[in-house]
Amino acid sequence: MAPMEGTVPFVPGVHPPPEPLPRLWFCVGPAGLLVRDGDAGVAMPVASDPDDLGVERETASHFLGVLGGQACWCVGARPGTATGRWLDLRSLYGQLPDQLWAVAGRAAQIAEWDRTHRFCGRCGNPTVAATEERAMRCPACGLLAFPRLSPAVIVAVERPGEILLAHNVSFPEGQFSAVAGFVDPGETLEEAVHREVAEEVGVALGGVRYVASQPWPFPHSLMVAFTARWAGGEIRVDGREIADARWFPPDGLPRLPPSMSIARDLIDDFVVRSRGS
Repeated sequence: MAPMEGTVPFVPGVHPPPEPLPRLWFCVGPAGLLVRDGDAGVAMPVASDPDDLGVERETASHFLGVLGGQACWCVGARPGTATGRWLDLRSLYGQLPDQLWAVAGRAAQIAEWDRTHRFCGRCGNPTVAATEERAMRCPACGLLAFPRLSPAVIVAVERPGEILLAHNVSFPEGQFSAVAGFVDPGETLEEAVHREVAEEVGVALGGVRYVASQPWPFPHSLMVAFTARWAGGEIRVDGREIADARWFPPDGLPRLPPSMSIARDLIDDFVVRSRGS
């Protein structure tokens, strides 16, 4: 099978179409995604049934949608005696065509949800898959558990000719990125932007503007990106999550996050706009 172009439409769904279609399997395990070498050595998901490949199933099979005339399915799995290679999802960025990588991220989140919702969080009884929607249902108390999604905000804080970037304690040495954090219950996305920036680097904001969003399957986040103007205050890092934060000009940037992330998109956009002004 030739690599699919990123323009091939993916049609998501919960229920497979009535007509039989060739299947593409996204087998997701602790070591990543099971892939084979496709045309020109490009890593691709497997087309064979997982049972035929020696995969040890850990979850039920879940239909994801249709991509390029192929029905995409995922299953949580252990390697067992599987034939093929297990590659980390991050390392597959740039190896898989963009659309396939996005479907692989969806598969990873669905498999993780299945693994972690086998029992009811309210009464502890085993759950079963709901038939009408993507949810786990408790037969005992009726609780529905939908795929988990953890919204987070990320913001490029700018002042004339500079962007504020921070070094999180979990980052590789020397790497900086835009300020980010999870949304708290009961707050808007914009309120989360103001709070996270105030807590982590101590500056005030103005002109908060939504830019874009990105599914982030590590393991189940949704990154919502903003830009904002610096409105005052000196940088004061919290010392817990953020070890360092500084203002950087476009021609003096530090080590940055990988191109797969919306954080990098925000920073690259700042550079382009700065050079064009």
